[in-house]
Amino acid sequence: MLEFLQNFLIDSSFIPHGHCYLWKPSLVWLNIISDSLIALVYYSIPIILVYFVHKRKDFPFKWILLLFGAFIVSCGTTHVMDVWTLWHPTYWLSTFIKVITAIISLYTAIALLPVIPQALALPSPAQLEAANCQLKLTLKELENTQAQLIQTEKMSSLGQLVGGIAHEINNPVNFIDGNIVIINEYTRNFLNLITLYQECDCHLVSEIKASIEEIDLDFIKEDLPKILSSMKVGAERISKLVLSLRNFSRLDEAGKKAVDVHEGLDSTLLILQNRLEVEGNHPDIQVIKEYGNLPKVECYPGQLNQVFMNILNNCIDTLKESIIGCHLLAINTKITGNQQLTTNNPQIRIFTEVLDGNQVIIRIVDNGCGMTEEIKQKMFDPFFTTKPVGSGTGLGMSISYQIINKHGGQLKCVSAPLQGTEFIIKIPILIKSV
Repeated sequence: MLEFLQNFLIDSSFIPHGHCYLWKPSLVWLNIISDSLIALVYYSIPIILVYFVHKRKDFPFKWILLLFGAFIVSCGTTHVMDVWTLWHPTYWLSTFIKVITAIISLYTAIALLPVIPQALALPSPAQLEAANCQLKLTLKELENTQAQLIQTEKMSSLGQLVGGIAHEINNPVNFIDGNIVIINEYTRNFLNLITLYQECDCHLVSEIKASIEEIDLDFIKEDLPKILSSMKVGAERISKLVLSLRNFSRLDEAGKKAVDVHEGLDSTLLILQNRLEVEGNHPDIQVIKEYGNLPKVECYPGQLNQVFMNILNNCIDTLKESIIGCHLLAINTKITGNQQLTTNNPQIRIFTEVLDGNQVIIRIVDNGCGMTEEIKQKMFDPFFTTKPVGSGTGLGMSISYQIINKHGGQLKCVSAPLQGTEFIIKIPILIKSV
């Protein structure tokens, strides 16, 4: 290296164009230092540009930066050649490098022309800040919309709940109301009869006998206890429905609490009783309960009952699908053979048991048409629904998944075309503290 510098700076070949610098060494060294610094800075800039392009792969004008880097390197090389030619008259090489620099410079300038409008179209910091504020507002609106949709889903479930209760209460209330009229008539007749006995004289015995025969006292004595018993049954039915509504909603239990899971399942089934009964051409849906010996489970009771409601509603909807729906499913999935396309005995089976001593498993199985793999994969996606427009928001199963996840459990769906559907709920007996 030292030998190279000595050969580079030998006096015999010093400044072949020295007259350009007035033969003053100080002026020569000033140009050497300035050209060297300029070249050093020029060579450092492309390194920075390459690093920037490597880190920002999404930058839209990276090719311009690389072209600009080539231009800067060529410019730096011309300054190096200015220093070189002070001692070595390789003017052809120096000129060739300048020609290359000129070509790159011209090409860079031409290439920049169409980029300028695009660069000017890029948002300014103020515009970015305004867009950021708008995005925050949009996010807030989306959160509010999500909350409204969730509330809509809850209200939809509440509507089904109220409809079921109204249907179930209607029969016993009508029965009581109708029997009250009869009891009122019976009571009035008894009072009249008693009045006759109170005012009885010997000549009125025949009138009393006639009245007894007229009101059919023997029949009343036999029928009145039956009516009162029926009214008692109806009143107890109403009481059970009200209790089931309370157990389902758990309005007084917003926090977590150890509860009987079977109680929540039974309450939900009682509320959905009207949907399980004969409707049009659909037969009764039979519910088979195979409950295990479960301990009380620490959970958020109202939310867990909402999960039961969503899943059982989903099973009922599946079982009420038409024969055509099952045939179409069979055709679309190319299933043939002796597989049963629909069932004349729709069933929902509910199994519960303790799993591993620290969690419980609840399996809700229907013998409906089942579903394809594509639908099953989207089952718990928000807003996904196979129901007609206006029949559902597609949030029921998604919310159920989130609720079970909140409990530290798992919710899975196992299904295949024409093989029924099984929902598997696993929840810990004690919720782990976060």
